[in-house]
Amino acid sequence: MALRMSKLFLRTLRDDPADAEVPSHRLLVRAGYIRRVAPGIYSWLPLGIELQRNVERIVREEMIGIGAQEVHFPALIPREIFEASGRWADYGDSLFRLHDRRSNDYLLAPTHEELFTLLVKGELSSYKDYPLSLFQIQTKYRDEARPRAGILRGREFVMKDSYSFDLTDEGLAASYQAHRDAYERMFSRMGFDYRIVAAVSGAMGGSASEEFLAPTPVGEDTFVQCTNCDYAANTEAVEIAGPDVVDASDVPLTRVLDTPDTPTIATLVDRLNSADLGLGRTFTAADTLKNVVLKTRAPADSDWELLVVGVPGDREVDLKRLSGQLEPVAVEQAGPEELAKQPGLVKGYIGPQVLADLKVRYLVDPLVAPGTSWVTGANESDKHAAFVVRDRDFTPDGEIGAVEIRDGDRCAKCGSPLEIARGIELGHVFQLGRKYAEVFGLTALGPDGKPVTVTMGSYGVGVTRAVAALAEQTLDDKGLCWPRSVTPADVHLVPAHKNDETIFEACETLTADLEAAGLRVLFDDRRGLSPGVKFKDSELLGVPTIVIVGRGLADGVIELKDRASDERREIALSSAVAEILAAVGE
Repeated sequence: MALRMSKLFLRTLRDDPADAEVPSHRLLVRAGYIRRVAPGIYSWLPLGIELQRNVERIVREEMIGIGAQEVHFPALIPREIFEASGRWADYGDSLFRLHDRRSNDYLLAPTHEELFTLLVKGELSSYKDYPLSLFQIQTKYRDEARPRAGILRGREFVMKDSYSFDLTDEGLAASYQAHRDAYERMFSRMGFDYRIVAAVSGAMGGSASEEFLAPTPVGEDTFVQCTNCDYAANTEAVEIAGPDVVDASDVPLTRVLDTPDTPTIATLVDRLNSADLGLGRTFTAADTLKNVVLKTRAPADSDWELLVVGVPGDREVDLKRLSGQLEPVAVEQAGPEELAKQPGLVKGYIGPQVLADLKVRYLVDPLVAPGTSWVTGANESDKHAAFVVRDRDFTPDGEIGAVEIRDGDRCAKCGSPLEIARGIELGHVFQLGRKYAEVFGLTALGPDGKPVTVTMGSYGVGVTRAVAALAEQTLDDKGLCWPRSVTPADVHLVPAHKNDETIFEACETLTADLEAAGLRVLFDDRRGLSPGVKFKDSELLGVPTIVIVGRGLADGVIELKDRASDERREIALSSAVAEILAAVGE
């Protein structure tokens, strides 16, 4: 049945919402697809529901296409289930927690690994039952500290999550690839321009991890892509080519320098290049070793521990990148109170030489390669040390990618320059392995009668987020412009007159004929409105094919407009259905 705008629960707005931060948020509200209830919480109106259902349809078809079966879990989960997996603590403040009238603790699920695992454990027992893939499309909840960008980062959102269950690592790899392939088909069908990038698993656990990102300037995810090869990764997982191991046999012994009033890298470089130090060369910030004091805390711990991270002095530490690699351990900048507890750390003059004796964990970025020589703090006020060599004068506890990535950093795969881009995360695939199976005792009896621990994969797609991401990639200065695969209607039919009965009758007939041909029609049958208002609404709403019935009707012609290209052409009314069908099928 046609969607008639005179009856449709829809009100378009001429002004932008005051809280809109990105174009998709602004236009989805103005076009009447969503309405704000509270920060990060939105109601979906009829046209928005049509969009969401079309995205869900594509997701569901591709999941069923690889043999996955659909289930549905509750959003309300007892605390003890998440405590068993450790995630009651791991999720920290992002978990919505509540209790019932009997003071029993519950949570609103951000994800469902635990329930999938327990369901399979309760239903299956033999190796003959595997491999298995299950999925659901359901509302999730996360207490975002700063919900923003409309439905791109909300507290309530619809997500598809699926899980594979296999008995071998080879089986998991096959299931992972099947899901990965399904995602490629899924996002291509939706009309996305997307990238597949290496990622970290974070609080989810597991090993192999990849994200599907929609490149757009408003994306919250930063990723890098190689200008030469197919390497791409988000900034948490990116690896850049570091310097080769250096032969330090000719480097002079460490020399302590008087460097008063040089608590910053810039002031230190100026002092190093002063004549009276007599170091015999010109120094830059890249020759200095910056040691940043952070604090870390595991989810189950109450106390913070100090962590010092060493990076070249011309680079900044990327806390988000560090956090992604250390998750679920929390990472923050250490404050004066933490430094006061460790007097051996002299602010502005910290060097790695004493950290082992102080029992402070020390990690370096791979750019601080073995054998490299540095100018760094001498652990005394107003003093620095030159010719401090890694693995001669200090040995770090390990390496971690810590620097903010720059355009032009070298690809670890081929050595070519990397470029930075921004994107919206559409989906994420993980090889979870046996983490949850071991926690909940998910095993199957093998052919020899011995129990085999099941290995799992986890695969998510943000359904509501996909709607906003599509809007961001396809909108223009006039409004939304939906891909045909998800559009809430195939044709937007616009009578170019306020009340002309002949035009409205022709539109009624054309609506019936288009519906009989299998098309979904959005008919602007509102009387008394000027054509200009109707045209602006048709551009704002974003249906990809617009049909305009106006003055040309007297000559037996109507106008066919492509919303994306703005191309217009006249077609004969007598052949209009066939012409419109052809346009919609393009």
